[in-house]
Order: sequence, then C-alpha cells, then structure tokens
Amino acid sequence: MELKDTEKQQLILKEYGKNIQQLVQHVTAIADRDRRTQSAYTIVEIIKQLNPSLRQENDQKLWDDLYIMSNFTLDIDGPFPMPEKELLGKKPQPVGYPKGQIKFKHYGRNIEKLIEKAVEIENDEEQENAIIYIGQLMRSFHSTWNRDNFDDGIILDDIKTLSKGKLHIDLEKVRENALFESNTRRDFKIPHQEEEHSKKKNNHGKKFRPSHKKRR
Repeated sequence: MELKDTEKQQLILKEYGKNIQQLVQHVTAIADRDRRTQSAYTIVEIIKQLNPSLRQENDQKLWDDLYIMSNFTLDIDGPFPMPEKELLGKKPQPVGYPKGQIKFKHYGRNIEKLIEKAVEIENDEEQENAIIYIGQLMRSFHSTWNRDNFDDGIILDDIKTLSKGKLHIDLEKVRENALFESNTRRDFKIPHQEEEHSKKKNNHGKKFRPSHKKRR
C-alpha cells in the first residue's frame, strides 16, 4: 500500500505535528489572498488552543513557525514579516563578556563600580557615608574568604588601592566606632535602591525607615 504524498513528507517542525503542517500546506495553496490570510490567522488560534503552553509565547514566534512550515512560500498579509530563510539554523552571535581584569576577585566588579561612584561624590560627609557602606560590603565579602586573619586596615588599604588613593577615612575612627560592621548605620544607597525607595514612598504615602539597633 502506497503512502500519500502528504504522508511521505517529512515534518518540518515536529512539535506542531502532521495535522498542523498539512493545514499550513492547504492554506498556502488557497488562490484568494484574503481567504489565505484569514485561514492563516485561524491556524495560529488553533495552535494556541491545542497547545496552551504556547499562549505565553511571543506571537511573532508562532507566525515565524507558520512561514517555516510553509517552506517560506506562504504569501499573506500577516502581522509580522516573513523571516529570512538564510537565518534559519544560523548560529547566534557570541555573547560579549566584560573586558578588563578585576583587581580583587573576592570583592567582585560591583565593588569597583561603587568605588568609582564614591570618588565622584563632592560632599565630604556623603563621600564618607559611601566609604563606610562600601567598607561594610567589602568586610562581609572578605570574611567569607579569610575568617582567621582579618583587620579593618586591610579593607581600608584595599579601598585606597581601588580608588587610586582618592578615598580615605581615618583607620582609628573606623576601629573605635566599628564603622565597617554590618549593623552600623549607613545612609549611602546605590542608585537603584534609591529609586525603589522612592517608589515605596509614593505607593504607600509613608517614608520607609529601616530600624537600627543602638550601639551601647
């Protein structure tokens, strides 16, 4: 028993199945452009009904797959243009990675960016708050790498190195007031935190004030 031509044809996109592909081929052969376009819209809706998970997909992907199943011969007035056939199976461009070495890997690049921002602060008090905030972060990162041999002087030296000597705070002041401890009050916030803080204020009508334990 010979198979029909449609049964012999290999599925182009197996995830949609034989019936959908045959519908696409049937619609492609419709002579009237308006009917052809209307039928293509119907197929997309059928795909969504048969595959509820595809409802979350971008509509453009479904229309692109429709063109692919027609072997790029479906001529309709669709909501998206037909993708280029040459792009099918083409390898994606390599993703670029940040260039430049990190001075201290255990701190990460974000600490370097925070220090760059702190250097730009002109107000002395605000800059000191920034140094304290950064110092607290660096201390928490440093302690996970080296719990036994630790001193605030190490953090301060690293801040000086990363800022090329542009950021400074008195070491004795840091030690006496435990400024680099995580429970010390800090006013400096990185930009995206300030934006979230502003949104909370607008949404709730009250300014959010974090609680801080008083040091004895």
